[in-house]
Amino acid sequence: MRSFLALGLLLAAAGVQAQAFSPAEIARWQQQAKQVTITRDTWGVPHVQGRTDADAVFGLLYAQCEDDFPRVEMNYLDAIGRLAEVEGESALYHDLRARLFMDSTQAMSLYKKSPGWMKQLLNAFADGTNYYLYTHPTVQPKLLRRFQPWMPLMFSEGSIGGNISVVPLERLKNFYGSRKSTSWQRPDFEKAEREPVGSNGFAVAPAKSASGHALLLINPHTSFYFRPEVQVSSEAGLNAYGAVTWGQFFVYQGFNQHCGWMHTSSFADSMDEYLETIELKDGKPYYRYDQKLRPVQVATVSIPYLQDGKMVRRQFTTYRTHHGPVVGQQADNKWVTVRMMDTPLQALEQSYLRTKATDYASFRKVMKLNGNASNNTVFADSKGTIAYWHGNFMPRRNPQFDWSQPVDGSNPQTDWKGLHKVEDIVQVMNPASGWIQNCNATPFTVSGPSSPDKSKYPAYMAPDAENYRGINAVRVLSRKQVFTLDTLIAAAKDPYLPGFEELLPALAKDFQFVTDSPNPPEGEVVEAMKTLQAWDKRYGKTSVGQTLATYWGERLLRLARPRVPAGQVLDYISLVKFTIANTTPQEKVTALQETVDELTRDFGTWRMPWGEVNRFQRLTGNIQETYDDQKPSLPVAFTSSAWGSLAAFGSRAYPGTKKRYGSVGNSFIAVVEFGPCVKARSVLAGGNNNQPTSPHFTDQAALYAEENFKEVWFYPEDVKQHAERTYSPGQ
Repeated sequence: MRSFLALGLLLAAAGVQAQAFSPAEIARWQQQAKQVTITRDTWGVPHVQGRTDADAVFGLLYAQCEDDFPRVEMNYLDAIGRLAEVEGESALYHDLRARLFMDSTQAMSLYKKSPGWMKQLLNAFADGTNYYLYTHPTVQPKLLRRFQPWMPLMFSEGSIGGNISVVPLERLKNFYGSRKSTSWQRPDFEKAEREPVGSNGFAVAPAKSASGHALLLINPHTSFYFRPEVQVSSEAGLNAYGAVTWGQFFVYQGFNQHCGWMHTSSFADSMDEYLETIELKDGKPYYRYDQKLRPVQVATVSIPYLQDGKMVRRQFTTYRTHHGPVVGQQADNKWVTVRMMDTPLQALEQSYLRTKATDYASFRKVMKLNGNASNNTVFADSKGTIAYWHGNFMPRRNPQFDWSQPVDGSNPQTDWKGLHKVEDIVQVMNPASGWIQNCNATPFTVSGPSSPDKSKYPAYMAPDAENYRGINAVRVLSRKQVFTLDTLIAAAKDPYLPGFEELLPALAKDFQFVTDSPNPPEGEVVEAMKTLQAWDKRYGKTSVGQTLATYWGERLLRLARPRVPAGQVLDYISLVKFTIANTTPQEKVTALQETVDELTRDFGTWRMPWGEVNRFQRLTGNIQETYDDQKPSLPVAFTSSAWGSLAAFGSRAYPGTKKRYGSVGNSFIAVVEFGPCVKARSVLAGGNNNQPTSPHFTDQAALYAEENFKEVWFYPEDVKQHAERTYSPGQ
């Protein structure tokens, strides 16, 4: 009796919450739900199985919403430019940027024109999400009470924001807001100011594998909890396992029974800035092109935002040329436009179809859609092929221009000349070295001596610099003759930190110079210097040297960074070299003294083991997590990828804390062996569910902090053996 009463109350409440959903819709969803099975394994990972691909997508979105609806909703608020309706005026220019580049009207039109198979998936995306809202009446969305099938066409690659995130919001505000300033920084410099993110991808050929099968490391570096772990399969041939960005219906980084794909963030030049010469005629703007004037396209955009509990609007007059939208103004009064990929349907098709690839040839065929503008790809398959592509969407350009800088928009020679074919871009297949690595660095070291020849490609294809992770990856992959899953894991967490190879000797030299001066350093700083000289440059929870080196290195780089000449862009390795050359011996020693003082002030002693300072903690499950020194946390040995740590853990102190807490770096990590049967292991930061009351909120935290992996249950018999519960959506 109680269960029937509870069910009746639930359905009644659902009717109130979901009054916008028609009885016909609800009946259709309930029927589709019967064609879907979700099995949660003992780690809470959802294994979604549907009769058709659309059924599987329906179940996948339902399962994602169960685990973390707030992140599903937030990703679409971000993608469709409606964040300010929740966060207020602070997100106004974020939404303006989204509206300049991604048009919901265009997305609706593309949805109508989509091929039948894609339209079915788009419908299933919306239906699965809306069915979750219908069956969970207590869930209160911040804004989106109904999801639309066109929405994924504005969020099609897997990386939140995609390329538009490199357009500085401050530059937009200067142009479309007060227009008091025309100064701006190149986005690459802004990236250098933040904790490095990106990813690591390794592939090992059968010749270097103990089993004779290709191996793949999948190691994205993102903000924690950015992607959950899932398996999605259908009777129509879909069977993908890996990391899916919240709210998307394809596995972004993962594998199927035939092959695997790992995406690393790319600096391949897939977008360009143009300087437009503007003239006014009768009060209307025109831009010069090929010695003629063309009218600037002018439109009004009205963006709502929350203010004092009420929704208000601000109107913007926006401008664009045939190159793209105007995003700012140079000091010489030329307007800046940005051109980038604008083919969301092809991007979404490519993102989904690659998950059904069966080998190198079929994967490469999907890449011919040229719909991936933000990623490199590391690949391995069960036939023993390993491969790498540096970027994918690559415009053809006149090599006479410097494409690392804005080009003259009035010159027709700066227009794109179509796209490069897949076979034209920087790539490697089955290198003689037997391995591939990419850590968001140059592609010309991806396979050691077997790497692509830089001289054969235009500079704009691969402007990427080397980084310390890339140096470390080449080192660990070169020195071992044979790999297993265990030794591939060991390579992925090699503790050496090459970022200190030059910094610490420079400090030692300058410390001796200051020691020989009339006022030599004394006391604890001398002992700290001895500790650093004895440190082996390897991370470890008990390492005091690592604590000193990290705090000192960060302090010294903060001192040197403002001295970089205006307009000069430095990668991290160049910044370290610049810092060594542009800080005095006394400044280096003083920075160490200040480090000793800081640690002593915060912890009572400077002799702090790294694991006591560097912690993993998950308390609330909120998108903006909070941290507390008085609440339980776990020690973590691995550290910032800026220093070359292959296992990345970007940590810092937060308001009210002395200890550092990680929020970005290793998130979903997996190793895969492709043989007659797939073998895989994985670990996720924290757990798969965002509710603190869930057993899967932090059930992987101890594994993660210790850099250990769990078994992946890929085959139905294994999933069944390790099932926690099995159900259909709505049950």
